[in-house]
Amino acid sequence: MQTAELSVIVPTFKEQGNVAELVRRLDAALTGIAWEAIFVDDNSPDGTAQAVKEIAAADPRVRCIRRVGRRGLAGACIEGMLSSAAPFVAVIDADLQHDETALPAMLARLRSGEADLVAGTRYVSGGSAASFSRKRGRISRFATALTHRLVGTALSDPMSGFFTMRRDRLEAIAPRLSPVGFKILLDIAATAGRGLRIAEQPYRFGERFEGESKFNVQIGLEFLGLLLAKITGDLVDPRFIFFATVGSIGLIVHLAALKTSLALLPPAADQFQLAQIIATFVAMSSNFVLNNELTYRDRRLKGLAQLRGFVLFCIIASLGVLANIDLASFLYSARSGWWVAGLSGAVMSALWNYAMSTLFVWRAR
Repeated sequence: MQTAELSVIVPTFKEQGNVAELVRRLDAALTGIAWEAIFVDDNSPDGTAQAVKEIAAADPRVRCIRRVGRRGLAGACIEGMLSSAAPFVAVIDADLQHDETALPAMLARLRSGEADLVAGTRYVSGGSAASFSRKRGRISRFATALTHRLVGTALSDPMSGFFTMRRDRLEAIAPRLSPVGFKILLDIAATAGRGLRIAEQPYRFGERFEGESKFNVQIGLEFLGLLLAKITGDLVDPRFIFFATVGSIGLIVHLAALKTSLALLPPAADQFQLAQIIATFVAMSSNFVLNNELTYRDRRLKGLAQLRGFVLFCIIASLGVLANIDLASFLYSARSGWWVAGLSGAVMSALWNYAMSTLFVWRAR
């Protein structure tokens, strides 16, 4: 078998109906090129991995990496690219909206030494995003403008996710890339900085072949988290924006539960204290569930592990409350303004909870 010159990385989740058609289209588009397709599947419940393996049994150019216990498009792309030995890698969606016929031209520009990365773009002459709905188009344009203003990347379509790249350049920056989120192209461009030569290739964004779009509010929050990380020089973990958002929701839940408890509990000397305990427990429960489903969805706890995680989360959060009170009290006694003391305590508590939750409750497996 000829050694692959190009590895096409295809991250998948519930794309069983698109696998065979994508392989057929890659075969037609990459005639004369030694290629392989590496499908990285996040343990799809619809049998996507099995569909890939059935094709791979007859076609040695196709292989499957099935990920269990972790999830996320960016992480899947990174794992797939790092599993390749080809000098060039490409990333393409499994929904067939990216134009695989652009791959030979993108590869040729890498071969010639013109660029280290060739990004597919819908927003230059020859490209098109006509299949976008009006709402999706507005969101895409807003995200692009926000990226240009805050990060300064020269990409005309940083949300694209369709690109080819020299594998050695990817290997060099891989340890600094975030496995969280969906915008791997933006992360690569922002992380590598001006040392990465980037060219753009127009393509026409097509209609989804089968299945449902993965675009939702969560992807938008992950995008904002990635921007925050790059603005701060990767000082802030993109996952933290989810954790902070959940904490804000928890505050609202706490106040609502407190008001409800005060209305339902019979009048007594310890009425407020008991209502506060109930509200705190409700807020902790809400925060745990939301963090398990959103912030750490790639490390989601299930079964008995979920119960153990909840108990540990409550212990960590309780210690965070004590740290908040101690720090705020110290600063207030040192004649800091009340708002400085209060804010410092809240920030300390949030950082403590996030760090300890990441290390011990939802630790990477």
